Amino acid sequence: MTRRFLFLLGSSRPEGNTELLARRAAEQLPAHVEQRWIGLAEHPLPEFEDLRHDSDHVRPTEGNAGLLLDATLTATDIVIASPLYWYSLSTPVKRYLDHWSGWLRTPGLDFKATLAGRTLWGVTALAHQEQEAADPLIGSLNNSAAYMGMRFGGVLLGNGSRPGDVLKDTEALARAKTFFAQEAPLARFPWERAADTAPTR
Repeated sequence: MTRRFLFLLGSSRPEGNTELLARRAAEQLPAHVEQRWIGLAEHPLPEFEDLRHDSDHVRPTEGNAGLLLDATLTATDIVIASPLYWYSLSTPVKRYLDHWSGWLRTPGLDFKATLAGRTLWGVTALAHQEQEAADPLIGSLNNSAAYMGMRFGGVLLGNGSRPGDVLKDTEALARAKTFFAQEAPLARFPWERAADTAPTR
């Protein structure tokens, strides 16, 4: 299958540090690899409505929901580019993932089966020097990928607060050069990994 990367920009600021870092990583992709970039702030989704106990969701065919659903279904690699907001994902990204819940319950869509085996990646810029501050964001993406049966390529972290700061983070820029070249393992929940390392009796 030809690889098709979908970059979802979750910042409220255009050309923010997270986007700059994501574009540096994307520059390293081979020319034949398709890239599609969608800013979630420019294509806002409506608030998610949970209908699972009331009625079936209807497949969106128009507007931003239709655009994002179709883009998601056709991507082999989904890149969540979200700044670290209050130690987690930005609101536009969280709303997008909330809509996955509806797409999972849309008759005839086979959303989970379609995404299974595909790869989820993350890119984020944070103001903290301590990278552990991004652990909740990383955990959210890893666990989402694990639930969907997807692969998880990890999260490319960069440091930056003021516009353009991340371009001074030489370590992050070095990691960006090989980020998408790495093999992405099948995502697993933390308790599954813990079971593998538990001592036998």
